[in-house]
Amino acid sequence: MRVYEALVKGLEGIGVRAAFGGAGENAAGLMLALKHSRRIRPVITRHEQAASFMACGYAMYTDQLGFCFATAGPGAFNLFSGLAVALSDSYPVLAVSGYASRAWEGWGSLNETSGLNRTPDSRAMFAATTKKSFLLTDAADTCDVLEDAVNTAFEGRPGPVHIHVPEDLTHRGVDVGNFRDIRLHVPPVVPDPARVEEIASMLAEALAQRKRIVALVGFGAVRSGAGAEVRRLIERFRIPLLTTLDGKGIVSEGHPLSVGVFADSGHASAWKAFREADVVLCVGNSLNQHATFNYREDLFAGKVLVHVNISEAEFHKAYTPDHPLHADARLAVAALHEALERKVGEVPAAEVAGRDHDVRPVVHEPGKIHPGELARAIGRLLPPKGVLLADAGAHLAWLGYHVELEEGQNFRKAGSFGPMAGHVNGAIGVKLAHPERTVVVGCGDGCYSLSGFELMTAVEYAIPVIWVIFDDEEFKLIKLFQLATYGEAGLVEFRNPDFAAYARACGADGYRVETLDAFEKAFRTALDSGRPTLIDARITRWAVPHYSPSPDGVLAALVETAEARPRD
Repeated sequence: MRVYEALVKGLEGIGVRAAFGGAGENAAGLMLALKHSRRIRPVITRHEQAASFMACGYAMYTDQLGFCFATAGPGAFNLFSGLAVALSDSYPVLAVSGYASRAWEGWGSLNETSGLNRTPDSRAMFAATTKKSFLLTDAADTCDVLEDAVNTAFEGRPGPVHIHVPEDLTHRGVDVGNFRDIRLHVPPVVPDPARVEEIASMLAEALAQRKRIVALVGFGAVRSGAGAEVRRLIERFRIPLLTTLDGKGIVSEGHPLSVGVFADSGHASAWKAFREADVVLCVGNSLNQHATFNYREDLFAGKVLVHVNISEAEFHKAYTPDHPLHADARLAVAALHEALERKVGEVPAAEVAGRDHDVRPVVHEPGKIHPGELARAIGRLLPPKGVLLADAGAHLAWLGYHVELEEGQNFRKAGSFGPMAGHVNGAIGVKLAHPERTVVVGCGDGCYSLSGFELMTAVEYAIPVIWVIFDDEEFKLIKLFQLATYGEAGLVEFRNPDFAAYARACGADGYRVETLDAFEKAFRTALDSGRPTLIDARITRWAVPHYSPSPDGVLAALVETAEARPRD
């Protein structure tokens, strides 16, 4: 059994069912091993960067390993963006890439990345974008290295790992004579009982004193499958629920205790609930930039912060919690519920203000769709258990604010690394992992233009994703930043092709729509067709997303901005 055959067989044994990669000479043996696999479905992308994004998508809502691969040199380097996403967003991903023959190291051979004699140092670069990178040096170590890699990917806070396979280990006559099954053993991160009791006692006392408690829940809770536990906790103890953008749908956003999204582009109702809270129970979020109004220093002033996270490193960033709880979100919430149940009797109903987007005015431009109405339409038509992905851009703010998810549906924005095209391609991985779920991408025209050619990959492999392009022929978010920061905008407008015609040329379905009725008709057709579909929605340029740099609201933010300006 050759090295790549052993790697594929080992991955089959731990449940990997998809592989995303780019063609190349150093990956040729792996491509053949995948061709003959009866369990792993290979997807060859047009660009290796897309393969790494697809591996992230495959791992996004599963307990499975996302797997991507590339040839040596430039192909391998194209994986970095996706691995950076996996690192920042906690996806267990394995990347395998070729490596030039070691006998020629330092000679400048084709695709050499040894770091010697003016060649790039791929070992250092992969080490910087993964939890751990391995160089396979002996075929006999193949199973040991693979086992170490996949367990590292899953342990603690999940993330990416990488294996270099030198060309000389793929030559005829180099065999893995000691193949064995890979053991995947990842112990759960369980909460410390003493710490749980301490936090439960504090929360019980706060409830007895009628103090206001809110829960702020993020993607870590979604990833751990903590939806039922979160709902039980908030219902039993009448705790209003705020979410980050990525926490949307952990509990139905129509739930009586659901207040909305807490972020700079979130809901005023959530800002108000947070501002009035005495205790904030953060579960499975990293308290990152947009969820904290640019790391506002006084965000938790006068409040008690309880922070539940699977990574202890999160307790030592911008905000130091009064009560940290290092644990998997689902296990932690269940333990807190059990401990509180022993301490707390009946809890009076909480006063909860509903979401506020319905009262926001919508200004129409003739012949164009308002992006807020487009987002609401997507939310209304998204089927049960549907997945809605958004890339970086103004469309993300519209979707996060206006789409109301039911429990079992999911929303994911571009993460902390924030690539513009991550989900344009990552959606293919999500759909392959969940063929029974509808997968929709809301993307800007700038995002789609970066890598929308992977539509051909979706057609090639019959993967029915729906892409909705928010098309206004400008980089809206950059334009807004320029205007707010510099008082002018520049180099942000561009001309688009006929995206719908392009989709049809690729063999997909394509629609160009300029009214809400036309969009809803096209979207329903896409849902029924089971085919890759692109909908080019022409939106107005005049709409600006709901935004405030202050949790006290837009007016307070204006006052703060004015007070911060230098005086003559």
